Amino acid sequence: MTVGTVTLRPATVDDVSLLDDWDTRPHVIASSGDDDVRDWAGEIVHVDPWTEHLIAEEDGRPIGVLEIIDPELESTHYWGDTAPGHRAIDIWIGEVVDLNRGLGAQMMTLALARCFAEPSVIAVLIDPLESNVAARRFYERQGFEIVGPRRFGSDDCMVYRMTRARWESVTSST
Repeated sequence: MTVGTVTLRPATVDDVSLLDDWDTRPHVIASSGDDDVRDWAGEIVHVDPWTEHLIAEEDGRPIGVLEIIDPELESTHYWGDTAPGHRAIDIWIGEVVDLNRGLGAQMMTLALARCFAEPSVIAVLIDPLESNVAARRFYERQGFEIVGPRRFGSDDCMVYRMTRARWESVTSST
């Protein structure tokens, strides 16, 4: 199957029903953990300076969602005390037919470029479930390095980090 071009656009209230639908997909549920019940309508309507919700589209067709946060400033303090200069990413592909097509890699490339476009960002964090071996392999292929296991709420996760230097070396070799 040919892979089209992935672009990102801000999520809007018009995307809420799609996001709610994607949240019912077994592969999304399996990767989200026990603590991740989303109020997409509330999150998208409430605009704050530390969170971006982006819809990934393949040739204009919505295929996934990205959330980029500043973990130092975000209101729930999910990441705990985090030093300045970090971003954290959550990424989902909505439909199972869009998995394993290279779309996630394009989404991650765009997300990292967006994060590191801000000169003060020194590293990006990501926290897949420890049991989600496929996601962990994906992040490792993207160049993320393991920080270690961490419990978030009732979820056992594996924290990964991409430093600016690592990102620059990964992007210069492609």
